[in-house]
Amino acid sequence: MGCVIQKAEVLDGAHLMRIIWQDGTDSIYPAVWLRDNCQCPDCYLDSAKARKLLIEALDVYVGIKDLMFDRKKVHIMWPNDHCSEYGADWLKKRCFSQQAREKLQKELFLPECQYWGSEFQLPTLDFEDVLKDDEHAYRWLSSLKKVGIVRLTGAADKRGEVLKLGKRIGFLYLTFYGHTWQVQDKIDANNVAYTTGKLSFHTDYPALHHPPGVQLLHCIKQTVTGGESEIVDGFNVCQKLKEKNPRAFQILSSTFVDFTDIGVDYCDFSVQSKHKIIELDDKDQVVRINFNNATRDTIFDVPVERVQPFYAALKEFVDLMNCKDFKFTFKMNPEDGNPNQHPTDWLFPSLLKNYFCPGKKKQRIGCCCNNF
Repeated sequence: MGCVIQKAEVLDGAHLMRIIWQDGTDSIYPAVWLRDNCQCPDCYLDSAKARKLLIEALDVYVGIKDLMFDRKKVHIMWPNDHCSEYGADWLKKRCFSQQAREKLQKELFLPECQYWGSEFQLPTLDFEDVLKDDEHAYRWLSSLKKVGIVRLTGAADKRGEVLKLGKRIGFLYLTFYGHTWQVQDKIDANNVAYTTGKLSFHTDYPALHHPPGVQLLHCIKQTVTGGESEIVDGFNVCQKLKEKNPRAFQILSSTFVDFTDIGVDYCDFSVQSKHKIIELDDKDQVVRINFNNATRDTIFDVPVERVQPFYAALKEFVDLMNCKDFKFTFKMNPEDGNPNQHPTDWLFPSLLKNYFCPGKKKQRIGCCCNNF
């Protein structure tokens, strides 16, 4: 059932509108917000779902001249005789109460976050199902948002499959390595990932001002021996660090660190950025982690007395990542033994809920990587 208006009235010298709903609850709306969000064709372009009314034309002290309502709508006349109409469902959804705002934010941003460690159950879906079925695609994306990493099986063992999946949900993000690229051992490598050495846990591209949100890894060919992937829930590690050493957490969440990346690939590039390794929102909740030891710059823009404490904090953070209680190990396996499936695995880590990339090099040979 839709929302039903029992009563609408003007308060605070016409600067507020109060609605009493049929269920007994009430909502308060500022007049300036109502005028700013008028839905008439002069103020709102419905085909674009975008506001046309300019702030320059808005009286921020506007009051309501006249108010009429029925069970499903509110009609307002403004001092310049402009008329606005608001539906009951539209208004109820935008109620300013804390409970209503929290409910809407959960619907919009799916904030639920599941921490995990070595006991992790890696979410797994079928590649073709995700491509063809909206329900499976939603399960993939919602799981990705919740736990930060999802595995898809059953893709063809050839290049180009990444593009299909990228186009399924959006567009691919062009980087200086191109839209897609092969991770393999190279002479004169322009990235430590293209060498045979071990990679430490890291997030990709902190050298960019806006690091990618989701990375796609497609395993086409696996190494015969070794090749295990190690992943860590960075949010879980941050929580543990905050409990164990609040000072270290404070240092890593307040210190800007310089990152750099220089080379030649899709184009010549030389990029520089500054990020806090642990990034917090206005509620002091961890929202992102930016860390790649290979591209952490030799330039460090802090006073000399803050250098050693920073290294001590970072060392403790990295040691926690490598603790067996936090690491989950698995293998991206092209030969999964199922004759009814194409023999390749996908891995989709989200950098919105940061995981840390594998710590072993061989497992990345033969992968196509993409970023959104």
